[in-house]
Amino acid sequence: MRKLNKLRWVVAIAAAFFVGLTLVTATQAATRDQGIDAAIYQGKNTYHAYSTDKFMISQIGGSQGGGIYTQNTYHSQVQSAMSHGVRAHTYLWYGIGDNLINAQACMDYFLPRIETPKGSIVALDYEDGARASYWNGVEYVSTLAEKESNTKAIIYGMQRIKDAGYTPMYYSYKPYTDKHVNYQEIVNRFGDKCIWIAGYPDYQVRNKPLYSFFPSMNGVGMWQFTSTYVADGLDGNVDLTGVTNNGYNGKQPAPKPTPKPTPKPKPAKKVDVTYAMHQRNGQWLSPIENAGSGANGFAGMPYSAHDMLYIKVNPGSLKYRVHTQEDGWLPWVTKANKNDTINGVAGIKGHTIDGVQMYYTTPKGETYQQAYYHSQTTQRANYLGTCADNGSVAGYDSWAGMYGEPLDRLQISINNSSNF
Repeated sequence: MRKLNKLRWVVAIAAAFFVGLTLVTATQAATRDQGIDAAIYQGKNTYHAYSTDKFMISQIGGSQGGGIYTQNTYHSQVQSAMSHGVRAHTYLWYGIGDNLINAQACMDYFLPRIETPKGSIVALDYEDGARASYWNGVEYVSTLAEKESNTKAIIYGMQRIKDAGYTPMYYSYKPYTDKHVNYQEIVNRFGDKCIWIAGYPDYQVRNKPLYSFFPSMNGVGMWQFTSTYVADGLDGNVDLTGVTNNGYNGKQPAPKPTPKPTPKPKPAKKVDVTYAMHQRNGQWLSPIENAGSGANGFAGMPYSAHDMLYIKVNPGSLKYRVHTQEDGWLPWVTKANKNDTINGVAGIKGHTIDGVQMYYTTPKGETYQQAYYHSQTTQRANYLGTCADNGSVAGYDSWAGMYGEPLDRLQISINNSSNF
């Protein structure tokens, strides 16, 4: 929680608190579950200080001076708490004074964004900004009319919370409340568990409440008994009435099972692709393996037309086909045998190839890989765009070539990263 003039008001609290364990009623002593409240200062995944903590109250944001601000740690804190079996609740900074317009804006913004369960606590943190115009020689305090006006704004927010299906609570410390709020009106309206009060005997590290320092107030459902729950500073709270069970049907959230580690993918096996093109009305050119630079890095003959193509891969399988100026797209071919011009090659002798399409199938159990390929034509100086399989990969062309332009060079690589 945000604390103002802490050293000054802790002394005031000591004077205002009634020393006596007897003020903790039998009902209040029913649970004594402990937990923390957390804001952005506690980091994204804070949900407890001790393994025995049962609840956590996270700040979603707040209203100050008419403006709205959020806490980017709220979502992760809530999720972290619930995934570890800790009951998560919500609070927000309610620095609206007595301004009902600002109160409405605050509720309109935050209530739809609550991520804790219906029925859970949504608390209004009211410890600064109260309307107060009377100077008592030390500080400004609220007049009776201002107290009533401040209280009305608090009740408005708490009623909105209740109407939205959550448990409303008022948070502050007793001296501030006595000077600015008619808290008994809040208790009368929302019951004897609606006050979450802060009061510390000192700033020593305390992991248990000092009940002899319990505040003498009606309606206290929860007590923030220290701001040094751990050595580095963290608010510690005790649930005196079972109010932190609200929204959870008396049960802790079931911790999420520890996920099994995702196995690291096996390195992709090297796939060799061997391919060759046949010059139109000529002969088969030397086969090429994979893709490279220079004259041996592609299949085909620059500035020459071609009429047949064969491709084979190891491991895996590949289907391929060609488009010719005379026939359009020809049937798919799955074999690779230059001596079988019916089933072992794509193309028709004497017909000009101007397009190529192919699709690689990765062997079962292996890292998924694809055929990446591109071509050049007799009428262009550079390769056309890269293709990936048969157009199933976004951002890549679905076939290589240009209708009407003889294909004179082809490069193919089988991999999982589009590398030639």
